[in-house]
Amino acid sequence: MAEKMVDRVMRIMKIPNHIRNIAICAHIDHGKTTFSDNLLAGAGMMSKEDAGKALKLDFHADEQERGITIDTAAVSMVHNIGSEEYLVNLLDTPGHVDFGGDVTRAMRAADGAIVLVDAVESIMPQTETVLRQALRELVKPTLFINKVDRLIKELQLTPEQMQERFVKIITSVNRFIKEIAPKGYGEKWQVNVQDGSVCFGSAYHKWALSVPYMQKKSITFKDVIEYYQEGERYKELADKAPLHEVVLNMVVGHLPNPQDAQKYRIPKIWHGEHESEDGKALLNCDPNGNLFFVITKIVIDPQAGEISAGRLFSGTMKKGLDVYLNRMKQQSKIQQVFIYNGAKREIVDSAPAGNIIGVAGVKSYAGETITLTQTEPFEKITHIFDPVVTKAIEAKKPSELPKLIEVLKQVGKEDPTIQIEIDEETGEHLMHGMGELHLEVIENRIRTEKGVDVQTSPPIVVYRETITKPGQEAMGKTPNKHNHLFFKVEPLDDATYEAIKKGEIQETRIKKKDLSLRDKLVECGWDSKEALKIKDIYKGNILVDGTRGQVHVGEIIDMILDMFEDVMSAGPIVKEPCIKAKVILTDMKLHEDAIHRGPAQVYPAVREGIRGTFMTARPLIYEPLQILQIEAPADFLGEISKLISNKRGQLLDAQQEGNTIIIKAKMPVAEMFGWSSDLRSSTSGRGSSSLIDQMFEKLPEELQDRVIKQIRDRKGLTEAQVGV
Repeated sequence: MAEKMVDRVMRIMKIPNHIRNIAICAHIDHGKTTFSDNLLAGAGMMSKEDAGKALKLDFHADEQERGITIDTAAVSMVHNIGSEEYLVNLLDTPGHVDFGGDVTRAMRAADGAIVLVDAVESIMPQTETVLRQALRELVKPTLFINKVDRLIKELQLTPEQMQERFVKIITSVNRFIKEIAPKGYGEKWQVNVQDGSVCFGSAYHKWALSVPYMQKKSITFKDVIEYYQEGERYKELADKAPLHEVVLNMVVGHLPNPQDAQKYRIPKIWHGEHESEDGKALLNCDPNGNLFFVITKIVIDPQAGEISAGRLFSGTMKKGLDVYLNRMKQQSKIQQVFIYNGAKREIVDSAPAGNIIGVAGVKSYAGETITLTQTEPFEKITHIFDPVVTKAIEAKKPSELPKLIEVLKQVGKEDPTIQIEIDEETGEHLMHGMGELHLEVIENRIRTEKGVDVQTSPPIVVYRETITKPGQEAMGKTPNKHNHLFFKVEPLDDATYEAIKKGEIQETRIKKKDLSLRDKLVECGWDSKEALKIKDIYKGNILVDGTRGQVHVGEIIDMILDMFEDVMSAGPIVKEPCIKAKVILTDMKLHEDAIHRGPAQVYPAVREGIRGTFMTARPLIYEPLQILQIEAPADFLGEISKLISNKRGQLLDAQQEGNTIIIKAKMPVAEMFGWSSDLRSSTSGRGSSSLIDQMFEKLPEELQDRVIKQIRDRKGLTEAQVGV
């Protein structure tokens, strides 16, 4: 009797050098899900006729409707090369920038990536973003150039012209890898046509080619063009050069197995002691070592409850294990272990290290590290972009309020880039997301999938608070008048802020002397003694302990950090998050008796001290800006530049390619609501735009007072509640 797929997967799971964990990533509409369908069909998991039409990995109704992938989908499949069997754990990630957080999380679980590029559109802004996300997590890239059929049928290029286009795409991918890969990997990870780390093909027509495969089967580009010129003959290509075979050969040949990948990935993403027992188990991907499982995705299943999918870095995951959640600091129990089989999950008894699996029974968040006992968790998963748009959401029927709160908590788990804020005081529920589409999709899912009828406010922009000059020293007094804390604030330098933003300096509380952090800060221009006094790095702000000879500082430092983080999350001007502030604790006078310096005393004093100095440092509001790439026919340049200037935007660059104009513009998010429809109407429906980057910059002076007043009115803040 033929062996069942699940048994084959189980057998190969135990051979680490025959496993490949990969993610597929690309710009929106470059054909990722059609491509994944082909791989599934090749592995015998769906009918070949359905491939490319079924969009098997777009499970949600809204993904099928909108024709875009919103959630990362996982699937395990078996690929044969000769008599050898390989297990490929594949993640199909979204391409739309609003769902970029899903890509970042998928990269934590993968060791290799297939970057998909449309042969006609070439490299797009989102291609660069997903590559940046992969390289930041030390995920090795390979390249697949899709939609080659369009070059032949629509553009009617000769083999030479096609090769020229491929060379251009490959060169720009390689240049980008060299620029942004961590030191030592830029040269090593270049993709190359000759060795087969680049494939070409058409996911829609189910064929692919790589140079080694072309040599083996003696097929040339000329043959491919002839097949297309002879009517329906191109269909034979799917049998001659099946996409799944060519691509999965590339995956097995060029992407690392978990044992090799963990040796260089673990030092980057886990900051524990590498010589310890845990460290060695992680570096060697040891199935007999201590358990380390990182959750990268949570799906709420109506029957099974919360399913946490993620990567098992060491140990063996078994049903019934008692485990510890390191970020939530609580015990839990594994009720079931799953392996993925397309949209289906198969229940298994256990799974060894090096695999992408799912578990049920644990209630936690993406980014959680699950172990047997308390230990050093994996580095927090940081996203490239911050949420900049907010909507207030409420249930239409008051009776559904408890259900809405439950659903919002679920939504926050399923998509950690959506930040949910439930304000107990005002009874307001806020959703912070990456853009209008992001919030619209979540809102739609709350209505259709979760069954709560909700209404939302118009979108609101999230601002930032910062300072422009050093503040005066301010004192915070505890309510019982027994303790005094002194603070001073000054702007954080750009070099340090950029290093935090890029992830070169980790955002964390610093418990012990960290020499590598000191060296990094000295590079940014810090004094080495001061660099060792940093106690907390939080959301682009730093707290320095500048006190000397204080005996009791150790007892209250955690309370000081709690309130520092509290003020940085809701600043003194309008309770928006703060950025680029360096807060220095300069001195303190504490009561001898510990009973007089508990949280009820210390918290208000710290808050008062930090807010006091902040308000003397010429505080300002920063607004979010996005850099967009706009493409449209060249005749519309005048219309587009008029639209940009009407929205307080800035035209950075305009280049013409053929009769298309490519414009880069910096736009304030506050002016961008309804942007897509404005762009369509000023370009007769032929313009499109995509996000390249996001930053915060000073809101123009003349708008400061107006915006501050608007935010205070909206939040119902009185003068007494803010640090005026």
